[in-house]
Amino acid sequence: MFKSFIGVVLLFCVFNQQSIAADRWLTKFAQDIQLKAQKKNLPGYTFAYIEKGKPASVVVYGKESKSGNPIAVDTVFRLASVSKTFTSMLMAKYVAQNQLDWQMPVAQLVPEFSSEKGRGSELLLRHVIGQSSGYMPNAYDNLIEANYSVNRVLTMLSELQPLCQPGQCYTYQNTLFAVVDGYFKQHHSSYGQALTHTIIKPLNMPHASVGKAGLESSAKWAKPHVAISKNRWRSTKIRDDYYKYSPAAGVNASMRDMVIWMRALLGEAPGVVSAELISKVTTPLTKSKKEMYRRQWRKFLSDAHYGLGWRVYDFAGHTLNYHGGWVQGYRADIAFSPEYGVGYVMLMNAESNLINEFTPDFWARCFMHLEQTRLVAGSIKTAPNTILHQ
Repeated sequence: MFKSFIGVVLLFCVFNQQSIAADRWLTKFAQDIQLKAQKKNLPGYTFAYIEKGKPASVVVYGKESKSGNPIAVDTVFRLASVSKTFTSMLMAKYVAQNQLDWQMPVAQLVPEFSSEKGRGSELLLRHVIGQSSGYMPNAYDNLIEANYSVNRVLTMLSELQPLCQPGQCYTYQNTLFAVVDGYFKQHHSSYGQALTHTIIKPLNMPHASVGKAGLESSAKWAKPHVAISKNRWRSTKIRDDYYKYSPAAGVNASMRDMVIWMRALLGEAPGVVSAELISKVTTPLTKSKKEMYRRQWRKFLSDAHYGLGWRVYDFAGHTLNYHGGWVQGYRADIAFSPEYGVGYVMLMNAESNLINEFTPDFWARCFMHLEQTRLVAGSIKTAPNTILHQ
């Protein structure tokens, strides 16, 4: 049985490492999920609550591996499909710089992506990033995991009969994101180089990288774990498969990096990530009705769409921009509220469905806290004769 390292729940400012007093609701949330993690014997996780302009609160739990070091703010994890939030911003920046166009045909991005059906000219960049290609959802993910070559998978995909015309329905894909890397390779570069040059380095994200080598060369990195029986886990090897589709699932980052990324998404780095670009990628485009029936989320959701690399939810009356990630041995979630300027990130080195409980529970508590805070602030402002005594 995996023996969890419990230690002390840490809440601290990521940038200066000084302890801070967290709000009671957040402390209670941290305590509650730790109890569930202990019960399930989870290897490790870290989560962060970020409020624009204020110190970040970060919690760490468990170990990098059974005999490894404790999880730390600098421990690197795989982000899996949370990588798509980086890819969408990278593409948005290239469009803003007139190097690409959302209306650009995929066949123009990657000339090899064409078919006898002549559909290559209909499929546009915005359909790829916006998950509205029309192909069967998760088409040929099984071939990714069977280690088929990228070119072969893309060729087979291009010949697949679509369910709908591009832009007409939500059809989530991983394989199709390979055309993004294909575009950069045509220009003697790579997705990893472009992302590093355009986003990672300008934001000074110290541990973020793209690819398997980037993960394994990190000074601290969390090993992947899979379940072998109820409440028992074993570490496993890093698989290459989804790293071959890096724009879909190939980014690695520590919680320190993710706090920086979230601050950018909350508008604290306008020179790198402008408000216009954030708005562009999180504008609802395609209705994703199936999301509203997710078991742990459905009681909170009244609407769900996909934008450009982001899910856009109506969560109990509040807009929530969200994305999750899952590859062998890892889970990840990222979400932020543009209304309140707050964000949340969770990274796990285990394939645990507990993350499906933790994230909606976090936002239910968070919005309740924020609503109450706003009501109190409003009542004080509307009571000019009130005298506050200390």
